[in-house]
Amino acid sequence: MTETPMTPLTGKALLQKVKELSHLPRRETAKRCGYYTITKNDQTRVNLTDFYDAVLGAKGVPLDPEGTKDGRGREPTFRVSVHKNGQIVIGATYTQTMGLRPGDEFEIKLGYKHIHLKQVDIEAAENSEEKELAAQEA
Repeated sequence: MTETPMTPLTGKALLQKVKELSHLPRRETAKRCGYYTITKNDQTRVNLTDFYDAVLGAKGVPLDPEGTKDGRGREPTFRVSVHKNGQIVIGATYTQTMGLRPGDEFEIKLGYKHIHLKQVDIEAAENSEEKELAAQEA
């Protein structure tokens, strides 16, 4: 007697069925939720990876295949920590994302529990320096 594979459950239906079958082993739970195939030799092969992916997707955990790493460095977390020497380093990923170049200048403004970095407009900075020099000469 051969089984005909059922359509795999997804979403809330999958989560409900997993909850109902919590007393069974993982493979049996995945099989009863429809995550299996029948081979040419009439053997049942349980697809645990697809089952786990579907459960994670139903729980709202994003599975983005396009976000795979290329193996070069860490992914940006948008968090930094203060080093032992008291410095905070902003990595190249962040500066490249912002389109910053070597020599770009920033004004540092300290707030309560935060730091604002405001990029200094080069032309505005040169104009203000010229005005300061003119005022000092007068």
